[in-house]
Amino acid sequence: MLDVKTVAREIVAREGGFVDDPDDPGGATKYGVTIGTARSLGLDTDGDGDVDVADIRGLTRADAEAVFVKHYFERPGIGALPEVVQASVFDMYVNAGANAVKILQRLLGHMGQEVAVDGRIGPQTAQATNAAATVSPSHLRDAYGIARRNYYLKLADARPSLRKFARTRKGGKGGWIKRAEEFILPKYHLSDAEFGRRIAKWG
Repeated sequence: MLDVKTVAREIVAREGGFVDDPDDPGGATKYGVTIGTARSLGLDTDGDGDVDVADIRGLTRADAEAVFVKHYFERPGIGALPEVVQASVFDMYVNAGANAVKILQRLLGHMGQEVAVDGRIGPQTAQATNAAATVSPSHLRDAYGIARRNYYLKLADARPSLRKFARTRKGGKGGWIKRAEEFILPKYHLSDAEFGRRIAKWG
C-alpha cells in the first residue's frame, strides 16, 4: 500500500520554500501550495481574517503535507488508481491539478482503453487504469512519466516564459523535467544530448 504521507513529504521537499515568481501562473507559493489554493481553502495562517502573501510565508511543511493528502490525493480519488501510478499522478496533481488526470486519460486512450478526457477519476478511469496496469504495470508507470515530461516540454514550447522551469540557465534539464523523470526507469531518461536536441528550437 502506498504510504501517502511519505509521498506528501517528498513532494514538499521537491517543491521547496517560498517563491513569488512573476512568470509562475500560481503566484506566491510555498512548499507547492499556491496563494490561489490557500484562498480557496481559507488558510489564514496569521489569523488576520484574510488570506494573502503573508499567509503563504507562514505555511509550515506540516500544513502543506496535510493540504496535499486531503485535497490532492483523497479528494480527486487517486487511491482508486493502481498503486504503480499513484505516486506519480499525486505528484503531478500537486503540480498541474486536473491536468494530471487528463494526461493519464489521454494515455489510456492511446493504449486502447475507452475513457473520457475530463480530468476526473471516476469508475471508468479507475477501471481503465487498472486494466492497463494488469497488462503491464511497469509500462504504464513509465509511459505516464514520459507523458508528463512531454506535457512540460509542450508547455515550454508554447510559452517562452515557462522555459526556465524546464531548462536550467546552463542548458540542462530543469526542475520540471527532472521531476517527471524521477518516476520512470533511468533507461527512459533523456540523455543530455537528446534533451539538447529536443529544446534546440528554443534558442
